Amino acid sequence: MTLDRVSVTGLRARGRHGVFQAERDLGQEFVVDATLFLDTRPAAAGDDLTQTVHYGELSEALVKVVEGDPVNLVETLAQRLADVCLDNDLVREVEISVHKPAAPIPLPFDDVIVTIRRSRA
Repeated sequence: MTLDRVSVTGLRARGRHGVFQAERDLGQEFVVDATLFLDTRPAAAGDDLTQTVHYGELSEALVKVVEGDPVNLVETLAQRLADVCLDNDLVREVEISVHKPAAPIPLPFDDVIVTIRRSRA
């Protein structure tokens, strides 16, 4: 069966993640893209929000993670975000991209992005 996708992209939140103390002290903006893979046919057939992902509630939960306890690695943050998405039993798989556009790199660059893909065990 082919799974459908529900995506939230460009979700912005301020976090204090990073290995340098200045990143912890000052914080910076992180941008999250989340794509959830699930079967949306039951939701469409019954026009029933409970049979799909409520992307407003999902967005609020993802922002809480970004604004929450700091971690050293963007990879760790991405995993925490994926775990939140997979808490919904309807979600079979998730792809998370975490953008860190203000990463402390002393060279011109556009963005740093860590993307992970996780499936329900």
